Amino acid sequence: MSIFLMPLLFIGIVILITSFFTVKQQSAAIIERFGKFQSIRHSGLQLKIPLVDRVAGRLSLKIQQLDVIVETKTLDDVFVRLKISVQFKVIKDKVYDAFYKLDYAHDQITSYVFDVVRAEVPKMKLDDVFVKKDDIAIAVKTELNDAMLDYGYDIIKTLVTDIDPDAQVKAAMNRINASEREKIAAQFEGDAQRILIVEKAKAEAESKRLQGQGIADQRREIARGLEESVEVLNRVGINSQEASALIVVTQHYDTLQSLGEETNSNLILLPNAPQVGSNMLNDMVASFTASNQIGEAMKEARKNTKNE
Repeated sequence: MSIFLMPLLFIGIVILITSFFTVKQQSAAIIERFGKFQSIRHSGLQLKIPLVDRVAGRLSLKIQQLDVIVETKTLDDVFVRLKISVQFKVIKDKVYDAFYKLDYAHDQITSYVFDVVRAEVPKMKLDDVFVKKDDIAIAVKTELNDAMLDYGYDIIKTLVTDIDPDAQVKAAMNRINASEREKIAAQFEGDAQRILIVEKAKAEAESKRLQGQGIADQRREIARGLEESVEVLNRVGINSQEASALIVVTQHYDTLQSLGEETNSNLILLPNAPQVGSNMLNDMVASFTASNQIGEAMKEARKNTKNE
């Protein structure tokens, strides 16, 4: 008797064990009875009728991500590849729709992404695609939400994570950017050179002004020194003409001494006699005297003309 009970007992234990099953956290199990939907079970230990109920499938309630690569053409006839990342999840209250209404959710989402991207990008130039990538992502999300909500899917976020133009186009863009930067660098360099030229001119002008002021001050001090020297010589009985001649001769010899101290000087001073300074002074005095006489004669002539 026990021999016949042992198989039945074993079968009973197996059936009892298969009556229990577990559902993981953030997931749902679909139970069918004789091929017909029976219920949806969520996380925890669950019980089903052996040989009658079966687990038809399981769905994850976690947020999933699907990356879609779309190649299309822009308004300026540039082929570009866009990577669209779609983040979605199954709505907990619509597990039935997600399981029974749609077989391949990823394929469905991919189709909508292709449709939206190839409708939006051809309206934009390549530069605008980079600038308005958020607008493309919003358009994809809006279209997917409207389409996938009835199937029990919620679109959390769509992102344009990569924009990859044709290799030749990227090389051309890099050359354009390099040319623009070189142009800007040349402009800055030109501005810098212009500033240096202006500042150099200002510095030279200031240097000339200060040099002229120094020469004027030097001549003023020389004149004062000569005036004092003449006064000192007058006190000892030397008249102004003799004093001037003495000062000129003294300066002449001082100049010769300075030239003699310079070993690399190429200056040649001719003539070199001591009386040359006195002759120069006599010539100057004679010229001044003649000029004064001519001036007096002209004044006398004007006076006589008026009297007549």
